[in-house]
Amino acid sequence: MASEDITKLAESLAKTKVGGGQLSFKGQSLKLNTAEDGRVERVLLDQKVIVLPKMMVKRPTRLSAFAAEEVIKQIEEFDGLEALRLEGNTVGVEAAKVIAKALEKKCELKISLGDALITAGAQLVELDLSDNAFGPDGVRGFEALLKSPACYTLQELKLNNCGMGIGGGKILAAALKECHRKSSAQGKPLALKIFVAGRNRLENDGATALAEAFGIIGTLEEVHMPQNGINHPGITALAQAFAINPLLKVINLNDNTFTEKGAVAMAETLKALRQIEVINFGDCLVRSKGAVAIADAVKEGLHKLKELNLSFCEIKRDAALTVAEAIEDKAELEKLDLNGNCLGEEVCEQLHEILEGFNMAAVLGSLSDDEGEEDDDEEDEDEDEEEEEEEEEQQQLKERGEEEQESLTPKKIIDSQASTPVPSPPVDVATFLAFPSPEKLLRLGPKCSVLIAQQTDTSDVEKVVATLLRISSVFKDEAPVKTAVHETTDALMKKAFSSATFNSDAFITNLLIHMGLLKSEDKIKAVPSLYGILMTLNHMVQQDYFPKSLAPVLSAFVTKPHRALDSCSFARHMLLQTLHQL
Repeated sequence: MASEDITKLAESLAKTKVGGGQLSFKGQSLKLNTAEDGRVERVLLDQKVIVLPKMMVKRPTRLSAFAAEEVIKQIEEFDGLEALRLEGNTVGVEAAKVIAKALEKKCELKISLGDALITAGAQLVELDLSDNAFGPDGVRGFEALLKSPACYTLQELKLNNCGMGIGGGKILAAALKECHRKSSAQGKPLALKIFVAGRNRLENDGATALAEAFGIIGTLEEVHMPQNGINHPGITALAQAFAINPLLKVINLNDNTFTEKGAVAMAETLKALRQIEVINFGDCLVRSKGAVAIADAVKEGLHKLKELNLSFCEIKRDAALTVAEAIEDKAELEKLDLNGNCLGEEVCEQLHEILEGFNMAAVLGSLSDDEGEEDDDEEDEDEDEEEEEEEEEQQQLKERGEEEQESLTPKKIIDSQASTPVPSPPVDVATFLAFPSPEKLLRLGPKCSVLIAQQTDTSDVEKVVATLLRISSVFKDEAPVKTAVHETTDALMKKAFSSATFNSDAFITNLLIHMGLLKSEDKIKAVPSLYGILMTLNHMVQQDYFPKSLAPVLSAFVTKPHRALDSCSFARHMLLQTLHQL
């Protein structure tokens, strides 16, 4: 170890904070001996020695075993150690092992992780692994801990933004159920109060598995699960579980997709919950019928309600006014958020007037992002049926498209007199772009990528997007077609992004509009299926020519709930997983 590293460590240790049973190295930026590859994350998880809450364990730098000796010394000399804080540092495998060994003797620990805690007989109150990209394999890494007596006393479990996915959600749910079973056998059932698992791509299956665990636990006070791609089946399962948790105070399901079915199911549950203080269903597409159902639940009870967020939910005029009228006697209410809905200036003014009449004008949040009153007012009672029909139609379109593309395969036309094959007509770039199919792309020959790139004006963003969408529309998970799509995409996009006049921001905006993920003032028809473009983007974002600055924008829109994305869950998951690893 270099002398300057030792000096830095000494200075950091001099800043170490001790107090209230807590030994803290928080924010000391101890980074020594850079790891060569990403294997450190896997080894850490296999050893189940993770003592790094709120730290990225992917491709970390290491705090060496030698440097850790100074940390260990302070651990050993600390009487009554309850918490070890290592946020803001990175720890290598060898260092983690020796620190874990030192923690084995600290039975008073309440906040930490690992096999050492099980050996020491610690009783955890809080477990926080948020903002670590460990995925489902990482959940397996601390599965044994969750099932152990160390977690029988657990009150807060925080796993925000960990990339658990459906698989991780199922493993977590099973571990929680086992923990409750074992702790109940000891006469003191697991009494989890706070559960946080936002931005984990749990989707319906993961949410449903966790809902089963929540129903068994029954002691939850706060549940935070925003941005998980959960649709109405998962929302309904959660609603049923919440009904068996009468102490619930906070429900945060922001940025999932309720639709009317999910909203009605959740509204029924709200009627049975008397302790609710915060409802965050913003950006959840509850729509007007769902909003009315929630308003009825609020009006019937929920006297402790402090915050109601129904922003960006496609709520229209009458439903919004119903919500406002429902809060008349909610003396504890501090905020009502109806921003980003379809109200119009007149209704916004009416909302202010209603709340002024209740002497509650101050609780209404900003309406600056109101979408304005829609011209085409659809029948609310048909909205949910239309959503399901649209989903089925999109799937059928995809399947029909594949069948039609297969039917376009040149076949021998048998003459009644002689079995003479009729040659396929020649294909050029214009023909392929006008009526794209996998067969036409292949028939363009080995130079198809060069030909299409040469004949596309890459100074025109609109033309580049249109060409990319046509190429990606023929994507198939078959080697010849897949390779042709990838090579053609690479040639086109490499040429575009390398041009000094090409506006990459305009490109991603235009592409998102054509994918139907971003609204436009112009009426632009979205592509019927996103499967091909999602799979093509999954390839594109990994190439050197793709601007990495566009990745966060793309991730934000693909993460948001959307019917078109829901019908392509596999492709969506693949792209999000790749973006997460960039």
